[in-house]
Amino acid sequence: MSEHRRKPPQPQGGGRAARRGQPGPPSGRPAAPRGTNGASDHSYGSHSQGPDSYGSGGDGREYGSRAEARRAAQRGGGRRRGADNAPSGRGRGHDQGPPGKPRFIDYPRVGKYGWHRWVPSWRLVTGLGLGFVGSLVVMAGVGYALVGIPNENAAAESQNNVYYWGDGTQMVATGTGVNRQNLTIDKIPKAMQYAVISAENKSFYQDSGVDPMGIARALANMARGGQTQGGSTITQQFVKNTYLSQDQTLTRKFTEMFISLKVGTKLDKNDIMRGYLNTSYYGRGAYGIQAAAQTYYGKDAEDLTPSQCAVLAALLKGPTYYDPAGNADLDKTATEEANTARSQGRWRWILGEMHKDKHLTDADYQQAISKYPTPQGRKATRGMNGQVSYMVDTAKKYVLNHSAITEAQFDKGGYQIYTTFQKAKVDALSAAVKKIQKSRLKPETEDKDKYVQFGAASVVPNDGAIVALYGGDGYENGHFTNNADTSGVPVGSTWKPYVLAAAMQDGTYNSNGEGISPLSKYNGNDHLKVRRPDGSYYLNKDNSFFFQANESNHPWGYITLRKAMEQSINTPFVQLGVDVGMSKVRDMARSTGILEGSMAKDLNPSFAIGTSTPSAIRMADSYATFAASGKQVDPYSVTMVKKDGQELPGFTKPKSKQVMDSSIANNVTDVLENVIQNGTGTNAKALGRTAAGKTGTTDENKSAWFVGYTQQLSTSVAMFRENPKDHRLLSMNGTAGKDSIHGGDIPTSVWTEYMLAALKGKNDPGFPDAIKIGKIHNEVGAPTPTPKPSITATPTPTESSSPSPSESTTSPSPTESETCRFFCNGNGNGGTGPGGADGGISSSPTDSTSPGTGGVRGNSNAGTNAGDDGGLFGGQASQ
Repeated sequence: MSEHRRKPPQPQGGGRAARRGQPGPPSGRPAAPRGTNGASDHSYGSHSQGPDSYGSGGDGREYGSRAEARRAAQRGGGRRRGADNAPSGRGRGHDQGPPGKPRFIDYPRVGKYGWHRWVPSWRLVTGLGLGFVGSLVVMAGVGYALVGIPNENAAAESQNNVYYWGDGTQMVATGTGVNRQNLTIDKIPKAMQYAVISAENKSFYQDSGVDPMGIARALANMARGGQTQGGSTITQQFVKNTYLSQDQTLTRKFTEMFISLKVGTKLDKNDIMRGYLNTSYYGRGAYGIQAAAQTYYGKDAEDLTPSQCAVLAALLKGPTYYDPAGNADLDKTATEEANTARSQGRWRWILGEMHKDKHLTDADYQQAISKYPTPQGRKATRGMNGQVSYMVDTAKKYVLNHSAITEAQFDKGGYQIYTTFQKAKVDALSAAVKKIQKSRLKPETEDKDKYVQFGAASVVPNDGAIVALYGGDGYENGHFTNNADTSGVPVGSTWKPYVLAAAMQDGTYNSNGEGISPLSKYNGNDHLKVRRPDGSYYLNKDNSFFFQANESNHPWGYITLRKAMEQSINTPFVQLGVDVGMSKVRDMARSTGILEGSMAKDLNPSFAIGTSTPSAIRMADSYATFAASGKQVDPYSVTMVKKDGQELPGFTKPKSKQVMDSSIANNVTDVLENVIQNGTGTNAKALGRTAAGKTGTTDENKSAWFVGYTQQLSTSVAMFRENPKDHRLLSMNGTAGKDSIHGGDIPTSVWTEYMLAALKGKNDPGFPDAIKIGKIHNEVGAPTPTPKPSITATPTPTESSSPSPSESTTSPSPTESETCRFFCNGNGNGGTGPGGADGGISSSPTDSTSPGTGGVRGNSNAGTNAGDDGGLFGGQASQ
């Protein structure tokens, strides 16, 4: 029954009162007419009324209107309308409280039914709104009263950052405590003040210190889960610079707002401007305008020109991206070229705004805009000498990429950074480079020996700890690029193990996805066309056939992949990569720890022979995956960070993960052992212990690599020449008096010299045995071997270093060394030959140039954003 439907009139004397044993109204007394006392046909009076009670208080008075009846009901003289005819559970006592006692908040609303009960009255809405606003006013008043005005002198109190070796002893203490000096406003050029006003806060002299719209945008963005946005006034930025907490929270944002309001009303605008310019971060560890002037122009702030002021004002937008010297170690997009372009663009815009705002006369503007005032280069800071500078750089990037700490916060100091670097190994690696440099290179007299550089890194397999690196000649010698953690140097034939591993894991289109054996045979001759899986051939841009070249024209014929790796022959691995699928080769390399951002984008045939440009750190870590039987761990350089005695989160040791079957990894190791024993890496035999490795040389001899490992240590060494002006790679043909430099020469010598010292006194655990894996699936078109008669005693042809002419068209059987090494883990005698000089990279058959073959070096990041090791350790940006 509807809750609004009336009940039928009750008979005289037979109503509910009668059923409850209570007397009803006298039968001779007529009921009050409807409308006279606010009642309906049946009684709405109180159940406790006497016989004469038809109105309020039982006085028998009739009410003249419904309003009077309602008032009487509210005084307790009658039942509220709807009490008797409400459905079960809706009478008095349900949602209404005791009779005569109104509720403080009428919600759900009394006397309303259905959805009407849940619609708040305008009185309730207004009251709540006023209460909320009042609470905000009270909170704002309390907040305004409690916050204090920041002191720029307190903000100037910075500390050193202290770095520790892996054994806990101190490596170096470096920071910005000596690189800040507060100036009075009269020592800060007007041009600098106007530059930041025109660029960041044109209403500075008129506003109250707070930008309501900017705060609203920041709060809305935080509510959506994003980062806070810009739009702050100079006053707010001054407060932010001097406010101790940099947490991006609502509490901090409100506190910043209250402080800014107080600063805007209590401090003179000149004091605010002075505080802002004295506490801002300009990059390169420089806090404050005086430190920035000395760092970038070698002069006092008061001597800056308007044009130079505009350059420094541009830095305030973000020194990582507006320092013309570049910050590719922190972000691969912040190269010297890109940063210079950004700096010049903003410098030009700021000067235009200053002119538009009448802060520069026409003559001054024309003079300022006539020539971009290039800042001076970076300088070494105290304690940043030798390899320490590169280790600090690597560790800093790792910290920034694994925490919420900003570069500006970090450079304020006060952090204790515990690293993985081992001093003895770092010294040994540096000594190995210097020894080989001194004995083989003469840059003072030989032009081809000039500008030769090395980069190297050493990582613990199945752990990821970077124990040593070589980044260059040192900051003190003007070399600020960390060669151990830089990209842009193609790795050449050191990429071939990934092709082989992918073939053993995923097979080829010819094997129907079944993994193939390293004893599968491919054509090793020079100048071969590359066949697509559909039978067609790769073409050049002019539709002529693309031919893959080797280092020499030696006619190898059909040889095993094991032999091709031993002699670093290109043609078998290029065709194998196509047969496997370059995307699977890429996936294999990525699974071992190579960052995708450092890989060549074009998956053309040349991808198989090393057009990619990983860092030395990443190559050492990647090969460590083979050493650890397929277990990969991201490289790391920091084990713990402390601030104010508290350990900060985010620096737990990376976890090990099995990324490939152990049998695949062990077979790759077995093949790479043979490279050292019988192939292009024989110089590494001087180590005198079980080791595996691969040489690499690139097209036009622009770089040479050796990456090798034992079970205890994986180390990579890169060698290249670089134009110091534009950082483009130069050919090493003629370097060290050689027609060309190969990975098996100088890089392998450096590797061996270092590993001898690093592993001195250590045992030689060898490697796990490589069990037979996959089936032999020869290249399409390979001749089928002729069965040998059982009665013949003719020797089996071998893959010698100087095969007979017929061997280029026949398919010789594997030598004893190949089969026994594979199944018996013994030492064979594959020999060396003219095909082994690491091959080199051929030109790409596609329209686009293969990345890294002659480009400009830069830094790759993990995710992003990162440097390769430092913080990109991984997608991290490595480290």
